Amino acid sequence: MSDVSSAPEQQTRWESAYDGAPRPRPNGHRPPSATVWPGSPQPLGARHHIGPGGVPGTNFALWSAGAEAVEVCLFDEAGNETRCPLTEHTHEIWHGFVPGVLPGQRYGYRVHGRWDPWTGSRWNPAKLLLDPYARAVDGEYALPPEVYGHVRGWPQRHLSDTVRDEHDSAPHVPKGVIVESALGAGADAGDEWIDDRRPKVPWADSVIYELHVRGFTMRHPDIPPELRGTYAGLAHPAAVEHLTRLGVTAVELLPVHQFAHEDHLLRRGLRNHWGYNSVGYFAPHAAYAASGTRGQQVGEFRRMVRALHEAGIEVILDVVYNHTAEGNENGPTLSLRGIDNRGYYRLADDPRRYADYTGCGNTLHVVQPQVLRLITDSLRYWVQEMGVDGFRFDLAAALARAMHDVDMLSPFLAVIAQDPVLRRVKLIAEPWDVGAGGYQVGAFPPLWTEWNDRYRDTVRDFWRGALPDVRDLGYRLSGSSDLYAWGGRRPYASVNFVTAHDGFTLRDLVSYERKHNEANGEGNRDGTDDNRSWNCGTEGETDDPEITALRRRQLRNLLTTLLLSTGVPMLVAGDEMGRTQGGNNNAYCQDNETGWVDWSLLAEPGWRALYELTARLITLRRNHPVLRRRAFFSGRAHGPEGLRDLAWFNGAGEEMTGADWHAPGATLGMYLSGRDIPQRDATGEPVTDDSFLVVLHAEGEEGSFRLPSPPWGQAYELVVDTSREDQETEPGTVHPAGEAVELPARSVLVWRVMY
Repeated sequence: MSDVSSAPEQQTRWESAYDGAPRPRPNGHRPPSATVWPGSPQPLGARHHIGPGGVPGTNFALWSAGAEAVEVCLFDEAGNETRCPLTEHTHEIWHGFVPGVLPGQRYGYRVHGRWDPWTGSRWNPAKLLLDPYARAVDGEYALPPEVYGHVRGWPQRHLSDTVRDEHDSAPHVPKGVIVESALGAGADAGDEWIDDRRPKVPWADSVIYELHVRGFTMRHPDIPPELRGTYAGLAHPAAVEHLTRLGVTAVELLPVHQFAHEDHLLRRGLRNHWGYNSVGYFAPHAAYAASGTRGQQVGEFRRMVRALHEAGIEVILDVVYNHTAEGNENGPTLSLRGIDNRGYYRLADDPRRYADYTGCGNTLHVVQPQVLRLITDSLRYWVQEMGVDGFRFDLAAALARAMHDVDMLSPFLAVIAQDPVLRRVKLIAEPWDVGAGGYQVGAFPPLWTEWNDRYRDTVRDFWRGALPDVRDLGYRLSGSSDLYAWGGRRPYASVNFVTAHDGFTLRDLVSYERKHNEANGEGNRDGTDDNRSWNCGTEGETDDPEITALRRRQLRNLLTTLLLSTGVPMLVAGDEMGRTQGGNNNAYCQDNETGWVDWSLLAEPGWRALYELTARLITLRRNHPVLRRRAFFSGRAHGPEGLRDLAWFNGAGEEMTGADWHAPGATLGMYLSGRDIPQRDATGEPVTDDSFLVVLHAEGEEGSFRLPSPPWGQAYELVVDTSREDQETEPGTVHPAGEAVELPARSVLVWRVMY
């Protein structure tokens, strides 16, 4: 077989030898055409409005730099297609106004151009393409062979992506739906809340709760069955009540952009549950709508946001702008690949291939102005018309790459920093990708917060007894100043977490040392092997009461550590009540009870107690500004008594020395002074608070700790003891300064300082 360079000359011979089913040519039989007026190149997408002469219709505008022709395809209820050629071409944007096209109309694009994969050109008008700006999508992707731009079954498999497939994909793909703008005529009553009724929770006061719209609501007994798994289900009072009683200030929703299921999952009878496979950056995922998919999902999503806002809860979206569901050169042709492959994607040195910084087959070409425009237009849409309060950017380092290297002066970060809408919302980076130099924890500029995996790893290692000393733990507990104390960044730049959707649940973290992902159908090869977990002596579930008690104590230790650390804590839905995935640390394809929250756990006293402790810790955090500081600790002496705003103590009740920090140790005392908070209230008065002493003891045996003597405190009132399942302490339980108190094995004790 000749090499790739000779392949173009062989394509004609291969096509003539094709012995598959007849392939209808798009230039053969043509569906009827509709009247198209010139329209406007702005804005991009399909926008319904009143056109010339007072005639209602829809303006279509699509960017495609190298296309030779573009057709808008309209579909009636029976699936019959009407094609509307867009003959106007302004600044690489194809556009036209089609009279009489109203909201609810289903549509797609056919884009004509060269088929030349060796130069990155993959136009194929046989494939109906989703509008990148579609506000709603009707239908789901099943991914039969007709949806692929190339012949999947070509005999020379290594070259199959170079042979164009002529089968019509329209009967097999979802359609975009024209939707009335929420800010235009026909908007719902009460839309004004979007701008002036947001909770606007300061970063330092935030407690994030990562949840999956479907997984959170599917098994909730108080949500009506017809609403489970939907936006309306999350807006239901039963769901909102759980969030408000817990005390979280924001929900971080796993991807809700329209996404597609991967072919390899569908062939195994599975589905993409998490949704990190986006195909429509403006459309709420239609499968999460209870009210319908012909545009109704837009209103349902907005009503969900409104309900959460009215409860004081912000909405943050986990967004996937680093890659799309089209995958590599062997993936389906759904949207961007067929519109302008070279314009939308980063191609490799061999332009037939894709540069893959994401591990998902492709990477969006964010340096390209129109791609950057697509992303920022999408972000502004979700803020201004859908009402969301912020974004968590999946693999954000891929977006920050200039031509190849990650660059914190990249176009994407520069545009966000100056955008009058986006610079005001919450911005969270997952600060890494899979490319060279992609690990960027601590490197993102001001305005950005980051998922801090250094926090996750250190806390996990401490409680499983794997830290060589406590130096790193001190940094993580106090806001990770070693990572974030530069450029005007604050402690809340660190989003602290112990678990996330990706990995073990909190309960599994103390129950399994090995992943158990057999149900994913990949031979248990998927998912990380670096779990930093400890099963407390037995792998998996057990009836042993001692192991069960130890595991629950470890859960209390981990939650208490997280919620009392400086920075922004993030919980994962269900961790507060012992949700398990049976040891699956990569449940991305488990759209079933493995991936859904089990609400029956709240009926069990032990798990209910864990929920109550979590809520109590969040309340403690909310009531005490010393636990949610807006500035880093100085560590310097303040006031006439020479006390520091942050001090560290060893088990003898003495301040830590350099030798103590470097010595092996499983006990650390942290003193937080509420008298030295560099913060003023709204009237300019200094903010003061109680002081607290937190002692973390990870040793498997009991220990002792001598409470610091004056001037640190006169006495200490115990407020949290994780060795106890029931956290109610006796009124007036006070220990005098200088007393040596018992530290139960593997416990966190928290005292309020009395002067």
